[in-house]
Amino acid sequence: MPYDVIELTQKLIACPSVTPKDAGALVYLSEQLSALGFTCHMLEFGEGEEKVPNLFARLGDTSPHICYAGHTDVVPPGPEEAWTYGPFNPHIEDGILYGRGASDMKGSVAAFTAAVSAYLDQEKPSGSISLLITGDEEGPAINGTIKVLEWMQENNHIPDVAIVGEPTNPDFLGQEIKIGRRGSLTGTLSVSGKQGHVAYQHLADNPMPRLIKMLDALASHVFDEGSEFFPATNLEITTIDVGNTADNVIPQSGKAKFNIRFNDKWNSETLIDHLHAIIGACGYEYKLDTVCGAESFLTQPGNWSGIMREGVKSITGKTPAFTTNGGTSDARFISQYCPVVEFGGINATIHQINENAAVSDLQDLAKIFEKTLKLYFKAA
Repeated sequence: MPYDVIELTQKLIACPSVTPKDAGALVYLSEQLSALGFTCHMLEFGEGEEKVPNLFARLGDTSPHICYAGHTDVVPPGPEEAWTYGPFNPHIEDGILYGRGASDMKGSVAAFTAAVSAYLDQEKPSGSISLLITGDEEGPAINGTIKVLEWMQENNHIPDVAIVGEPTNPDFLGQEIKIGRRGSLTGTLSVSGKQGHVAYQHLADNPMPRLIKMLDALASHVFDEGSEFFPATNLEITTIDVGNTADNVIPQSGKAKFNIRFNDKWNSETLIDHLHAIIGACGYEYKLDTVCGAESFLTQPGNWSGIMREGVKSITGKTPAFTTNGGTSDARFISQYCPVVEFGGINATIHQINENAAVSDLQDLAKIFEKTLKLYFKAA
């Protein structure tokens, strides 16, 4: 008998799996998948307190191979007394399921698991179905999906296509399918001067006017006008600091941080070169340190994204848009191995107090995943 998506979601929510602790979530999921015939591999990476549990489960050993990727770790709940029913006490009220992870993304993991059980109740796949579930998505993302993918490659488990079940819809189910994500690059711009008394400015060298001019050059620069599937690249200044606790002291140095979300017209290397050109044109000495959190990627619309879109439309009656907006996800790692799209629930309450998901949306999400499985193996 097929699994009930709501019961699965409630069981997962009840596990207080605040990243990177699992609290039994992956063990429970492994038990449910094993009962369906999956071969489950519990994979731990890292050392000591940094050790992270992950799960890879596969049914079948041939192509075509479709993989669902997701996570059971959640962000901290914040003040638990602010929750109406408690973050790890799943509660349904007026057709809404409340609990940490209801949307991001235990509900989605449960929906795919329920979908697989319903599919297997009717058909046998002409290939393989697998799940890559990490406990490290909401954390540093070092000992999770990246390491599991490396293990999968070493053990001949790389799929032909993948779905990442992140909550992709802003307002209603069936609104968007993500076929890519923007890249993310953080920069720290530092300028040095000479400390001194503000009343004797001729004896000091205030670095702040130079820093402000360079920041203005960055903030006002138009990097591009966007591309076919991506919005324009944008830079946001996030902090300016001199470590100064007195208002009569010219600071010795100043630094600022900024983040750039960039489209497929750039990679981190070309973008960093461009940043140096912009800052260097100001004519001042500076130091720029950069960290790339993610490169941009795009899964060109084709058979796989078309199957996902048809699956969504068949259940919701809506044709989802192909988008690339939002933050980063583990799809950035999977895109290096196979075509990947993202589709899940509604993201309006993720990471918030009283995170929730409509019961009907979770049920429809399971139906969408089931339909997608049918379409995928039918087309194979």
